[in-house]
Amino acid sequence: MSISISVQAGTFDVGVEYAGLREGNVADGATAIFVGSVRDFNLDQSVAQLELEHYPGMTEKVLEDIAGRAQQRWQLGRVRLVHRVGPLLPGDDIVFVGACAPHRQAALDACAYMIDFLKTEAPFWKKEYGRDGVRWVDAREGDREALKKW
Repeated sequence: MSISISVQAGTFDVGVEYAGLREGNVADGATAIFVGSVRDFNLDQSVAQLELEHYPGMTEKVLEDIAGRAQQRWQLGRVRLVHRVGPLLPGDDIVFVGACAPHRQAALDACAYMIDFLKTEAPFWKKEYGRDGVRWVDAREGDREALKKW
């Protein structure tokens, strides 16, 4: 299995990321991807900008661990995780999660598993700027509840 992790300030191209998962990959018949984007609201408040901070080195290690645990549960060929940091605007893509597997259910389940654990375990700190001021955002209870299915 091939695991590729990036934590970056710059944008990513979903098409390029998908192509990287598929290029020369004839063993996997299924690819599942998830792309998360900045919304213009959260918890009934407007969001004009989201700023993401992380702990370099530790963040990548946690993402690699999440991908490795997914590989232990499902037969995966390739995994790609990209997460942005820094200031982001509504509509900007934040995260790309991609998983390739011989069959679709493994790819779909692994992709869902990784985003669920990324949302709760990865050391990212979110600060939102909006009409109501600036606030730090914690992981939502719904995100923690989603882990119970795994």
